[in-house]
Amino acid sequence: MPASKKIMVTVPESLLLELDNIYVAESKNRSEVIREALKLYLGERKRRLVKEQMKKGYLEMADINLTLASESIPVEHEALVNCLEKLTE
Repeated sequence: MPASKKIMVTVPESLLLELDNIYVAESKNRSEVIREALKLYLGERKRRLVKEQMKKGYLEMADINLTLASESIPVEHEALVNCLEKLTE
C-alpha cells in the first residue's frame, strides 16, 4: 500500500456501532472498513459526476442533432423515391 496518513474523524456513536458490527462480521479492522467505504463513496461520486456531464452534453447537443436530422429528411426521401423507381423499372 502506498504511504498512508493517519487522520482523526468524528462520527456519531450510532454510526460507530454500525461500523463495529461490520468489521467484526467481516473480520476486518476499522481502518479497512473505513478505507473500503471511502473508496466506494469516491467511485460512486465519480460515476455520478460523469453521468451528469454526459447528460449536460446530450442536452446541449439535442437542438443540433434535431436540426441535422430535420435537414436530412428531404435527402433521405429523395433517395428512397429513386430506389423505389429503380426497383419498379
